[in-house]
Amino acid sequence: MTEFRSITAETGAPYGDPFPVHGPQDVAAACAAAEDAFETYRATSREARAAFLERCGEEIIALGDALIENAMRESGLPRARLEGERGRTVGQLRMFADVVRKGWWQQLRIDPAMPERQPLPRPDLRLRMIPVGPVAVFGASNFPLAFSTAGGDTASALAAGCPVVVKGHPAHPATAALVAQAMSAAVKACGLPDGVFSQITGPSHELGAALVQDPRIAAVGFTGSRAGGLALLRLAQAREVPIPVYAEMSSINPVLLLPEALKARGGALGTAFVGSLTMGAGQFCTNPGLLLALEGDGLDAFVASATEGVKAAQPQTMLTAGIREAYLKGVEAFASHAEVETLATGAPGEGTCGGTSLFQTTAKAFLADPNLANEVFGASGLLVRCTSEDEMIALIRALEGQLTATLHMDTGDEPLAARLLPLLERKVGRILANGWPTGVEVSHAMVHGGPFPATSDGRTTSVGSLAIDRFLRPVSYQNLAQSVLPEPLRDNALGDGTPRIYDGAMLAGR
Repeated sequence: MTEFRSITAETGAPYGDPFPVHGPQDVAAACAAAEDAFETYRATSREARAAFLERCGEEIIALGDALIENAMRESGLPRARLEGERGRTVGQLRMFADVVRKGWWQQLRIDPAMPERQPLPRPDLRLRMIPVGPVAVFGASNFPLAFSTAGGDTASALAAGCPVVVKGHPAHPATAALVAQAMSAAVKACGLPDGVFSQITGPSHELGAALVQDPRIAAVGFTGSRAGGLALLRLAQAREVPIPVYAEMSSINPVLLLPEALKARGGALGTAFVGSLTMGAGQFCTNPGLLLALEGDGLDAFVASATEGVKAAQPQTMLTAGIREAYLKGVEAFASHAEVETLATGAPGEGTCGGTSLFQTTAKAFLADPNLANEVFGASGLLVRCTSEDEMIALIRALEGQLTATLHMDTGDEPLAARLLPLLERKVGRILANGWPTGVEVSHAMVHGGPFPATSDGRTTSVGSLAIDRFLRPVSYQNLAQSVLPEPLRDNALGDGTPRIYDGAMLAGR
């Protein structure tokens, strides 16, 4: 195969001009260009790098309606959702421009020499974070803009000073091509080397494997399935020089319905749950796929309301035929399980559409069968009924790592919530109260990550300003002359407004 086509999500029919299927030689050329660009790009000033990130956003906006129309056709997602996603994508780039300008990401530290210290003098020690090198980024199927060509992985790597080679997702090549065009225009407008950004395309797994295995790639960002993330992780670890893979993979995002909250508003919670479950056909990595609830007042009202909502839910176009097939298999596994009861199903999804399903089981059955904790990527939820707080605690202990956990609680639930919190901290990256996990704010205090298998490295986040840390590493400088030191670590830079730790004390920035 030398070329491939975009697919209309609603019909499964190809459309538009073909796109090239790149091969190993194209991967090698892109990685070589990224490596050639690295020294120049990492030496750019904070202002120049920030201006480049802002220009990337401007070029994406300049694509106009063509970007939204192509994304709608390739993903089946509605216009309003994609316009919001474009805003999020541009907003991420602008946020990282602000981060770069403020400079705190360098984590500057200075321990001045103490030549008179006894019994041994202390040398002059200075530390900063530097970019790791060229980064490979894999576009995601479910967010054709915000987690793809110019998404959070790309924005944070570029902010760190790392050139990026994107493997465009084959489910939306036209969208990816337009965004890549915008990014390349920004590179040119800012006078940067071409290798600062590039994109390779093609449907084969071999293309992604070649990218991860290229010795010039220093780190990988990925959003997708557990199988895909683990495959890349194995390739990266098998290299002569292993590299980190920051993969966001699998999560069922437990929602804990605590007794007083259920008693006060069980019906309203059921309605709100279905709204979150069905958002985007359930194709969110933060989709609330698991409910844990104590038997008692309000649970029946929740079930009745949620059941009514699921029955009324209309089928929605799913992103790809493969995702729909996996969803149907997951739903069938629940429906045919001897210990699982089908509470409700929505209108059946035909063609490229997926429906909505809600199931329930007991805590005893859930604990006995790990398969009941498998992610079903789509609008499918499982309610686990608990007979005691101890059963709920046992369920939390049994869970794999998750992106989120949500507590629906009232004042009377606070003692139980306080008891559960330390257990949840060990399992998830974000804990919510009285909300739904499907919204992920782009901010400084956000964590979109979690223990394995939610991500391959639970110490990191792929959303928010801390995402930049994945693509930096520390270097310490001992007894170097002022003229040799990197500029931010020189004594004459102490008043430049950049946050730094000096002799153990924090010097605030502007």
